[in-house]
Amino acid sequence: MNHDPDRGDYLKRVERAIVTLQHDLPTLFERDISYDIYSRDIDFRDPVNRFKGKFNYRIIFWTLRFHGRLFFTELAFDLHNVEATNQTTIRADWTVRGTLRVPWKAKLFFNGYSLYTLDQNALICEHVDTWDRSPGEILQQFVQKG
Repeated sequence: MNHDPDRGDYLKRVERAIVTLQHDLPTLFERDISYDIYSRDIDFRDPVNRFKGKFNYRIIFWTLRFHGRLFFTELAFDLHNVEATNQTTIRADWTVRGTLRVPWKAKLFFNGYSLYTLDQNALICEHVDTWDRSPGEILQQFVQKG
């Protein structure tokens, strides 16, 4: 039997990253996430943003919480699934839904998924979000009656 202790440690760190994501993501609009599973030079991309570095990554989550509280009466991040799709990739499927703080109570709703790429230390070095509709379609929801 070929037992590689480094591989075992790597897989434990992957599992730790999955558990951390499962814990952090559902409340990302309410409280800060844990940053110890991310590499210093993490690269983040979504349909409207691209940032590099852990400091900028932290700012993204602060901004989400700030704007969430400012512009929404309700805002939720529903996490459906988090799993390793291979040894270096974790996928999280989710839905964002909320009620905009406007008299017509516009509703926000879109689905997406996050792909997290892991480096040789099982730290997340890349986070790419994909949405089920365009940013313009999402913004259109803001003017529709809830």
